[in-house]
Amino acid sequence: HVQLVESGGGSVQAGGSLRLSCAASGYSNIRVCIGWFRQAPGKEREGVASIYTPSGAPQYVDSVKGRFTISQENAKNIVYLEMNELKPEDTGIYYCAAGIRCALAESAYGYWGRGTQVTVS
Repeated sequence: HVQLVESGGGSVQAGGSLRLSCAASGYSNIRVCIGWFRQAPGKEREGVASIYTPSGAPQYVDSVKGRFTISQENAKNIVYLEMNELKPEDTGIYYCAAGIRCALAESAYGYWGRGTQVTVS
């Protein structure tokens, strides 16, 4: 049973940084992709970044390229999302998700965390 717990959200001023963490458990014997998604008020949830955990291969949505970095700490089963140069439009609830196919689409993921709020003003 895959479980995901996000942490690290908060409120920052534009131009600031945050690092989100996704602690994952329950998938040590299968190849998974971990994705980060966000949902702004009144908008649909969108894929931000993903990482294929066996290789560490990342992918990003265009709007965060050069500002966000996804990485993993294999020994602890944690995936990070380092967010720099934050903008007000980055505000939203950030979710991590686990799936067997790497894509920035919700349909690729079967397991979700509860989310962590990021507010940029």
